Amino acid sequence: MLPDQVQHVLPAVRADLEQLVRIPSVSADPAAAPYLQASADAVAVLLRQAGLPQVDVVAAGGSQPAVLAHRPAPPGAPTVLLYAHHDVQPPGLRADWASDPFAPVVRDGRLYGRGAADDKAGIAVHLAALRAHGDALPVGVTVLIEGEEETGSPALGPFLDAYADRLKADVVVFADAVNWTADVPALTTTLRGGASVVVEVRTLAHGVHSGLYGGPVPDALTVLCRMLASLHDERGDVAVPGLVRATGTGTGTHADTPDLTEAQFRAEAGMLDGVRLTGTGRLTERLWAGPAIAVTGIDAPSVQAASNTLIPAARAKVSLRVAPGDDPERAREALSAHLRAHAPWGAQVSIEPGATAAPYAVRPGGRASAAAHAALAQAWGIPAVEMGAGGSIPFVTAYAGLFPDAEILVTGVEDPDTRAHAANESLHLATFERACLAEALLLSNLAAPRSDQR
Repeated sequence: MLPDQVQHVLPAVRADLEQLVRIPSVSADPAAAPYLQASADAVAVLLRQAGLPQVDVVAAGGSQPAVLAHRPAPPGAPTVLLYAHHDVQPPGLRADWASDPFAPVVRDGRLYGRGAADDKAGIAVHLAALRAHGDALPVGVTVLIEGEEETGSPALGPFLDAYADRLKADVVVFADAVNWTADVPALTTTLRGGASVVVEVRTLAHGVHSGLYGGPVPDALTVLCRMLASLHDERGDVAVPGLVRATGTGTGTHADTPDLTEAQFRAEAGMLDGVRLTGTGRLTERLWAGPAIAVTGIDAPSVQAASNTLIPAARAKVSLRVAPGDDPERAREALSAHLRAHAPWGAQVSIEPGATAAPYAVRPGGRASAAAHAALAQAWGIPAVEMGAGGSIPFVTAYAGLFPDAEILVTGVEDPDTRAHAANESLHLATFERACLAEALLLSNLAAPRSDQR
């Protein structure tokens, strides 16, 4: 029985996951390049051990190393592409972690470590499904483990051009999303897109004494603060004209999905007492269907290094989440135009556009979706929720554009307490076990005749 086979392989898969977490494969850190290579090499070994006859560590267009593996389909069976990524976010300050981010440890049923959930757990889920089926794998499988997802997949275009022939599949499983809760599974059916800009303001050729010149002379940091404050209205809604808010079933509102309660959401986000939520509308609409803007970094003198000087120049990175149905390049330009229009006192403004990722909405009603719902319900013992995601997966939209006939499934092993990208990232181990069983069942369901789908 497949559930027994999954249980049999889980201890070894857990050990392999912990091995991967120990490798600090931080794609944003140029000094970590040897670890990115080591991580890719380790994944390649694991996929060969899982029975895939063709396994290569590949790169294109200056990309970080990825792993591409394949096992042909039995006659008449579909080919399924299994996606995850082996790169991770920087760990941040060690003092913010309860334990070493690259020394995995289990506490209270959760595995802690950078990448333990996002997204080395996705790799482990694929390994568990492949090992559970063994030589009786009922479908063809291509596995792609990307190496630069956490930096926005900057070489995605050249990579897809180079390996398109090897990546074509009937169904794609992106194991890089979150479940509704640790006990309720989910399929993600919409993704917000993303864009960013770096805005710089200048008011002076050089710094000057704040006492001798302060008053009539504007400093750049004050100018920048006023510009950034204009991005939201008094309720906290995004105030940039022209940005789209998704409407309608399948475009991000998910009318049939239960809304989050404020208490639940505040607890999951770790909000401090007295801090109010921003924006208007249902919480899920704000998270999945609306644009969001955040200032993610500012270059200015630190408090410790501050002197009584009017600052001549300051800059900030502004991150924009783009609603389903919007165009990320157009949205980025709207953001840039807003910032320029709100520069006070004639300050000079320059804007450097960042990378974009398109939003995505899954086509409803596909056979693969029915197969996934059946597998998730069997593995969890409860029906799956269809939900949106506030984040972006650049590979999803790029792949959908290249192979429009492929059915795309966005699954995951995370839960609201995972803290992906933050300190103390963790994997709920019971959720992980269910996700492993669900993917193994999904591969069987995808191989079944159409009449067998429920």
